[in-house]
Amino acid sequence: MESSAREQSPDERAAKRVKIDALPPLESETPSGQNGSRANGGEQAAEKPQGGDVAMADAPKGESGHDGSVPEAPLKPSEKRKLYFGRDTPALAPLTTQGNLPFRRLAVELGAELTYSEMAMGLPLIQGTKADWTLLKAHESELVPPKAGGPIVQGYDNAKDIKFGAQISANQPWVAVKAAECLKRFVPHLRVIDLNCGCPIDMLFKAGGGSALLEAHGKLERMVRGMNTVSGEIPVTVKIRTGVRNNRPTATSIINKLAFGAREHRERLGAPGCAAITLHGRSREQRYTRRADWSYVAECAALIKSYNDTKDADTDTIREPDASTLPNSKDGKMYFLGNAWLFEEIEKGQYLDKTATERLGYIEKFVRYGLEAWGSDELGIGFTRRFLLEWMSFTHRYVPLGILEHLPPSLNDRPPAFRGRNEMETLLASNNYKDWIKISEMYLGPCHPGFTFQPKHKSNAYEAEG
Repeated sequence: MESSAREQSPDERAAKRVKIDALPPLESETPSGQNGSRANGGEQAAEKPQGGDVAMADAPKGESGHDGSVPEAPLKPSEKRKLYFGRDTPALAPLTTQGNLPFRRLAVELGAELTYSEMAMGLPLIQGTKADWTLLKAHESELVPPKAGGPIVQGYDNAKDIKFGAQISANQPWVAVKAAECLKRFVPHLRVIDLNCGCPIDMLFKAGGGSALLEAHGKLERMVRGMNTVSGEIPVTVKIRTGVRNNRPTATSIINKLAFGAREHRERLGAPGCAAITLHGRSREQRYTRRADWSYVAECAALIKSYNDTKDADTDTIREPDASTLPNSKDGKMYFLGNAWLFEEIEKGQYLDKTATERLGYIEKFVRYGLEAWGSDELGIGFTRRFLLEWMSFTHRYVPLGILEHLPPSLNDRPPAFRGRNEMETLLASNNYKDWIKISEMYLGPCHPGFTFQPKHKSNAYEAEG
């Protein structure tokens, strides 16, 4: 009796085996050396993750779903860690180049209760680029809970909170979501993930990131929704400007969209869940020139306060700016960028007249912290000198309060050349980079012959017409 199934020939069996072998292996069969290495959320945040699909590397069981288990549902925005801003928890804003680890360490020592990394680009984070992951290194002083003078949120324990948060930039929703997933996986104890929608840099703007998102409200909403879905317990915040153009502010529309979502999405998806919004009171065209529009900032703050009065669970963590933290809050004056003792002034509620000796003491600490962070070899000294000079490109603009004709000082004031109360105070006020180098040599030794320095960020708010 003939068999009902014809026996396969050797050639047919070989062809079938080739087809099977050509299929990609399951993740569990992938050699261990091909997965990205896991980064730590401790004092030094990351080993470099390898490969493009960073967020899926080394996925715990029950999270990726490959073991047949059902993944946990994402947390609602109201179930994430709470944010609390106020007089007792002053925050150091994200500062590109200036917000390096030694400067943040100095700021924490002087009273900062919340710090941010320098802005990291979303796509390089996903690709595991070392330069961007290095920005997420934090000092141990940033890895402790903020000190709040009073109760934070009723029934909330902040013992697991740390002072350090990350700021990222992205130009597409998938980039923002994947970058947030990477941060949640490799540095899960971050205080907050902040999406920068206010950076005015041309390169970023033309690519559709930064302040370009101020005119792409739908894209921005999708970014925040997606980031909230994958960020676990880490709350998601957004930094914006008043708008792209001077005469067309759009911040109120953006705030409404981030608080409640587009009309077509509200009933089905609910609110996007933006935990907080930081508003820079200037447009993208304005950059850093002229004074901020504080009346428009007040209008936006009143709008957010009205939202809080609705007691919506997903917007309850949004807080209006606490202007009382400024010594001269009624006039809305701003501090000089790079003023490390700003947090001392906030604590005491007054401007402080720092002598040249005190200011040199801060420089000495910065140098010591820089050498500890980057090393005391030639490369480490070079890094420390470079970032010290970048810092001094802003701090030379500080005018000692003791020689001012009136208070308060303003960011846009352009005082004429002046002679300080002693030679060192005059040297610290010099706008000549050679004098800054001379000060750096007091702590780091002589530079190589022919060494020059060009600040990365030109202080156009100080030099251009306001």
